[in-house]
Amino acid sequence: MTIQKNLKWALVLSGGGAKGFAHLGVFNVLENMGVPRPSLIVGTSMGSIIGGLYASGTGLEKIKSFALEEFDLLRYIGRPKRKVNGPVGWVFQTGKMLGNLATKSGMDSGDGILALLERLCGGKNIEETEIPFRCNAVDLVSGRELVFRSGSVARAARASSSFPGFFEPLAEGDMRLVDGGICNNLPVYIARDEGFKHILAVDVIGFENLPGEKFSSGARILYRTLEIAMHHSEMEKRNQPSLLISAADDTSPLAFDKAAHLITLGEKAAKARLPDLEQFFAKRRFF
Repeated sequence: MTIQKNLKWALVLSGGGAKGFAHLGVFNVLENMGVPRPSLIVGTSMGSIIGGLYASGTGLEKIKSFALEEFDLLRYIGRPKRKVNGPVGWVFQTGKMLGNLATKSGMDSGDGILALLERLCGGKNIEETEIPFRCNAVDLVSGRELVFRSGSVARAARASSSFPGFFEPLAEGDMRLVDGGICNNLPVYIARDEGFKHILAVDVIGFENLPGEKFSSGARILYRTLEIAMHHSEMEKRNQPSLLISAADDTSPLAFDKAAHLITLGEKAAKARLPDLEQFFAKRRFF
């Protein structure tokens, strides 16, 4: 394969909670292929965190090492005094956290995650990233989608990943910003609006028909409702990428302890599309 070294292309990374670790597997395949770095990275929610770190110059191996060896959501959110077993599940079992949901705008302030992202991104602003970076969030006040093109990478990613009810909305002036995936979980249009024609998108959520017995709880119904809304936004014509890699399975978005599995899932998904990836990056392409 002859790679077009000066190819101008954009990479779009979907949200998906812990499932976003699959993006790291896709990055691994792309780096091993020796393709040029993206000219733009667009991310939503967990995709904004992974994409923001990579765009800021944090090496892939460092991000993977952190995901596999250091990342523990319990370290960065309000930990209760009484330990409750189970990865992340304790959040929903602890009276203190549920009390926060009843009396505050989220079960956690998000301050711990913001401090972590500031450290990992080296305090960089979007204008300073090695690779141009964009991410989206939704303003609860106006109901509008916001695209971050400047300012702190960490604050942008924190806003984009503020899942309602879990993290408090990020206050920016009069705005109250929450997870961008609510409006558009795979915002290909952002890259198109910036002039990109060659766009590779990675979706870690996926969408498929489910049997009726799956909807036995209010939480599952709520999550499915969000999946449907996100799926419909992704079907819009200007939101279609040149090439889509789907790296989704039934792993829970809260399974942050499954990082190794999810990274491998992303690698397998990318390798399954190697012929298409080779065509995407080839000197003579048909996209």
